[in-house]
Amino acid sequence: MCGIIGMVAHGPVNQAIYDGLTVLQHRGQDAAGIMTWEDGRLYLRKRNGLVRDVFRTEHMIQLRGHIGIGHVRYPTAGCASSAEAQPFYVNSPYGISLAHNGNLTNAEQLKRELFLEDLRHINTASDSEILLNVFAHELARPGKLRVDENDIFDAVSGVHRRCSGGYAAVAMINGYGMLAFRDPHGIRPVCFGERETPEGREYLVASESVAMDTLEFRLVRELAPGEALFVTLEGELHTRQCADAPENSPCLFEYVYLARPDSIIDDVAVYKARLRMGQHLAGKILREWPDHDIDVIIPVPDTSRTSALEMAQHLGVKYREGFIKNRYIGRTFIMPGQQERQKSVRQKLNPIGLEFKGKNVLLVDDSIVRGTTCGQIIQMARDEGARNVYFASAAPPVRYPNVYGIDMPSARELIAHDRSEEEVARLIGADRLIYQDLDDLVAAVQHGNMALTRFDASCFNGEYVTGDVTSDYLEALDQQRNDDAKNQRESADSLVDLQSEPD
Repeated sequence: MCGIIGMVAHGPVNQAIYDGLTVLQHRGQDAAGIMTWEDGRLYLRKRNGLVRDVFRTEHMIQLRGHIGIGHVRYPTAGCASSAEAQPFYVNSPYGISLAHNGNLTNAEQLKRELFLEDLRHINTASDSEILLNVFAHELARPGKLRVDENDIFDAVSGVHRRCSGGYAAVAMINGYGMLAFRDPHGIRPVCFGERETPEGREYLVASESVAMDTLEFRLVRELAPGEALFVTLEGELHTRQCADAPENSPCLFEYVYLARPDSIIDDVAVYKARLRMGQHLAGKILREWPDHDIDVIIPVPDTSRTSALEMAQHLGVKYREGFIKNRYIGRTFIMPGQQERQKSVRQKLNPIGLEFKGKNVLLVDDSIVRGTTCGQIIQMARDEGARNVYFASAAPPVRYPNVYGIDMPSARELIAHDRSEEEVARLIGADRLIYQDLDDLVAAVQHGNMALTRFDASCFNGEYVTGDVTSDYLEALDQQRNDDAKNQRESADSLVDLQSEPD
């Protein structure tokens, strides 16, 4: 899960891209980067840290040009090395920079092909650099001194033929313009918008529509699965379907947790979808626990508030805010390493004791992944005097690794993997646990756009829409990306970063 943005305008884009990245910050807090182009020269600033910390006035002044791309990163592999901050750049052909959200499932095969057949060297462990080099090689195939939009779209078609997984990317081709494309399954989101200025029309590409709202662009639509968009330096828009057999299968977890509630993804309002998740959860409680003794419903801030409020309304139970969140602590789910996640929970949330004392409390969260956070929160509720603590998840049990760009790749670190709901309830310390049914989650999202007939729900049902994820692949991924492996890499990367030059 990362955030991408790109812009072609008639004036400087540095401030707009910065502002857009700040509203996409929830998609990644590890690193941020902006690259712009002007008069044949590229200007780049990227570094570990939040957007507000990476860019200072002196950096913004240097980011010149009317075209640029940006990225906020969260490390799927848990590696916090500044070497993997994006955008990435390759000088041949023409000079191409790229920012990417997602994960390639055939990255190792592609890396071998790039070295043995394409004679290209990959310098990092990031599959984004692999994606960039695959595109660069495909664009170089015609061997032309100058290319046009058809050559660029043919190169994207080559990417789709060679690359598997979930990916949404935005790129700049020096002297030509901005390119954006989405994988043939539409797993990761990307949309585009436009606005009229006295100088002419300007275009914006972003992971979520909230960037359009902030920058006062009109949302045109989501890129279709397999589709590519190219905007010339003069502001001419071109689009083309570049995949042979596209099939829209957007990621369900985007609607549960990843996206901001004020975003629209594939014509579905995320806020409305989360309201419906709460309605379905309330319906399940009324069916299976009609004589419940819940006194109060309390959300685990922030993502679950919408669902919890709707649950309370449908159950006729009081809704209360029981935890105050420290706004200066990052999202626990996307912190690399289990120890860091455990340490941050009590720093992030402080309970309001009077809302718990002597009450039967139903805590509502968007999902339960590793179980560490909800276990601590349940204990906090008990410490404040709750009589019984029940727990509801707006998502079904997360039982399987996600391989398309979300940091839940190690099955043995998922609390619901190979466990019943009763076993999970005991492990997290809940008196009762209520999970959303997968059919209800699909219905909650699909209600906003009935044309969506298929979703990537692999972390819930173990069915991988790309069809190439084997047990051997999952085992190799587990060995590479479990928390122990991440911690070892982080230790090594810290030594490297200490030797890097200061700002």
